[in-house]
Amino acid sequence: MTLTRRMAAGAAAAVAFAVVLASVIVYLETRHVLRAQVDDGLRGLVPRVKVMHSSFAPQTPAPATAGAAGKGTVFRLPDAKFGGASGTVQAIAPDGEVVGKSILSDSALRAAKRGTLVDISRDGTHLRAFVTNGPLGDKLVVARPLTEVDGSLKRLRIILLLVGLGGIGLAGGLGLAVARGAIAPVRRLTAEAEHVAVTNDLSRRMPSDGDGDEIDRLGAAFNTMLAALERSREAQRQLVADASHELRTPLTSIRTNIEILGRAKELPEAERAEVVAAASTQLEELTLLMGDLVDMARDGRPAPDEVEDVRLDELVQESASRINGGRVAVDSEPSLVRGSRTRLARAVSNLLDNAIKYSPDGSVVEVTVRGGEVAVRDHGPGIAPDDLPHVFDRFYRAPSARSTPGSGLGLAIVRQVAEAHQGSAVAESAEGGGARLRLRLPTLLSDS
Repeated sequence: MTLTRRMAAGAAAAVAFAVVLASVIVYLETRHVLRAQVDDGLRGLVPRVKVMHSSFAPQTPAPATAGAAGKGTVFRLPDAKFGGASGTVQAIAPDGEVVGKSILSDSALRAAKRGTLVDISRDGTHLRAFVTNGPLGDKLVVARPLTEVDGSLKRLRIILLLVGLGGIGLAGGLGLAVARGAIAPVRRLTAEAEHVAVTNDLSRRMPSDGDGDEIDRLGAAFNTMLAALERSREAQRQLVADASHELRTPLTSIRTNIEILGRAKELPEAERAEVVAAASTQLEELTLLMGDLVDMARDGRPAPDEVEDVRLDELVQESASRINGGRVAVDSEPSLVRGSRTRLARAVSNLLDNAIKYSPDGSVVEVTVRGGEVAVRDHGPGIAPDDLPHVFDRFYRAPSARSTPGSGLGLAIVRQVAEAHQGSAVAESAEGGGARLRLRLPTLLSDS
């Protein structure tokens, strides 16, 4: 069953429950009111019952319209207004004789308690009977037919049934219409998703009504997801294009050197050694580039089992100690962050290697660690203002640094690792010359 039909069925079921409950309440209340009116009418008849002839009462001729009669007793009920049924009378005379029409059997009448209201059926007629004290001191039973009440209740049942069925049908139809309208945005979203799945067109977007409801928010989330996928695909394409471009140069150089080595017998020993050294250097650069490309291909986000608490100050000290010559001076305070120790170490090493690369011989790279931030300052030529926004881009090199060895991916990896740890990487010019690069990470403990 489709979602639209389930919603329509749910609306119809809710209305059906409400209609049935309301119908039952209306029916029971109406029945109670109608029968209460009959009961009140029966109680009102009791004082109006007249003894017309009795051996215990003055002798008068029995009228033709007697309501009940025995050997010496005649009872009379007043005529009903507007021709309605006045009722039927049965009684036990003081001498124990049961007189009047047979409403209750003699035994039932004698056993009945005074003040009792009962439903009985006589000759196919549904009666309501009331047992009370008689005018002659014993029991009196007055009864009225419930034909009109039963007929009214029957008509009411039919009306409630028809109204209920109509209401349920109308609720189902309206629920279906409302559900179709409510589901329409979901259908459009489904169509867009199916289109993207078939065509791989990530530029499609779900139109927004601007209502801010759940469907609109779902569409906005869908658009955000498509935008992220589009950026990711474009980044992958750009990475492949950039990698192809960067790999072309070392591969061409290596192929050329290999071709030269193919004529090794014709080359002097010194020239042959020079070609081998160049090929070896190019292979090292190619290996470095491939390693950096592999790191860039990973999104930088640490795996769950890699995440741990890392003392950033200790990690920087360890990375600085691997650089020979004491060219790195570290000023640190205890700083605790959470992330992948391996990837954070790679980012810090890239920052230090970049600073060493551009620093003049004999200069010291200054590193400070404060509150989850690693700041690396070199004393090199610095970074031009136009180049600052692009320092962390893949394969970007300032015109003045294009002759410097490297893959062009080191600082891009720094930014990738920082963003994967909810941090950032920024570059700025340092006072007095040189550049300062900062790696900022959320800290758990900045001072102790």
